[in-house]
Amino acid sequence: MRILVTGALGKVGAATVTVLHDAGHEVVACDRRPPVFEVDPVPGISYFQADLADAGDAFATVRGMDAVVHAAALPAPIATPPHRTFQNNLMGVFNTLEAAVRFGVRRFVNISSETVPGFFFNERPDRADAFPIDETHEPRPQDPYALAKLFSEQLCDAAMRRSALRCTTIRPSWVQWEGNYERNVGQGLRDGVNGPSPSGWAYIDAYDLAEAIRLAVESDLDSHDVFLIAAADNALGRPLAELVAEGFGDDAPPLGDLDRPDASGSSIAHAREKLGWTPRRSWRDYLDPTTGQLLPEPAERLAAGTTGVQRARAAVS
Repeated sequence: MRILVTGALGKVGAATVTVLHDAGHEVVACDRRPPVFEVDPVPGISYFQADLADAGDAFATVRGMDAVVHAAALPAPIATPPHRTFQNNLMGVFNTLEAAVRFGVRRFVNISSETVPGFFFNERPDRADAFPIDETHEPRPQDPYALAKLFSEQLCDAAMRRSALRCTTIRPSWVQWEGNYERNVGQGLRDGVNGPSPSGWAYIDAYDLAEAIRLAVESDLDSHDVFLIAAADNALGRPLAELVAEGFGDDAPPLGDLDRPDASGSSIAHAREKLGWTPRRSWRDYLDPTTGQLLPEPAERLAAGTTGVQRARAAVS
């Protein structure tokens, strides 16, 4: 297929470009940064600069595609004004979906967020009703980022009601790759529990996430399914029951059935069953569990610029 990947210079988009290209698809990578014209071309990957919050840019970008992976977004409501976060993230989805409907695109994979149920960037306290969290948890976001993500899922519902476009929504957990495992997960391994975790210490490897996105693009699902995507284990490598009790104290949510003692707080049962996806990577593949530092092999890949994220960024920027 000819597949558009928006937000292609971010960690999710770049990993997805690599995985789709390696699977034999023609990939058009899109982001807001201008292209570098001296980059050596990679057969099967091209780059297109666009601001998808602008309808004209979105229509010019989506035309001629078989499928769209929409990963472009301002990544959190903490570094941009609230109205800018909401406007950019919501209108990017709206414009790209509208173009996909009008041009007869077959499949649309919407990258939403684990923040949709709420309790991530809150002004008033809230927490999950129970762990592990699944796709049926009530959405009650307080912030503009999670609210725009929730509306993006509703826009997919509307697009499917009025067209032949088939949509799948992916809600990734905290995304990690060679470039940020040590800073993010490594710090937690060194410091231990530091208060409650909204997601139950869930995370996801960028390349496992990209494989889930590939499966969604290639699927023949006829319904708009929403899938939580997380690693099988939690980011601290300890029994989830201990982490919840230690992190939440007297306000600890109840625990349901767990696949393993060190499971994350996000259930991936629905993605396993209906998408056929299984995570293959863990933070243990990257980090020393005692020091939280990168192991030699991933450190060498990162230093050499040969990781999947780096290869994609070099190819399209």
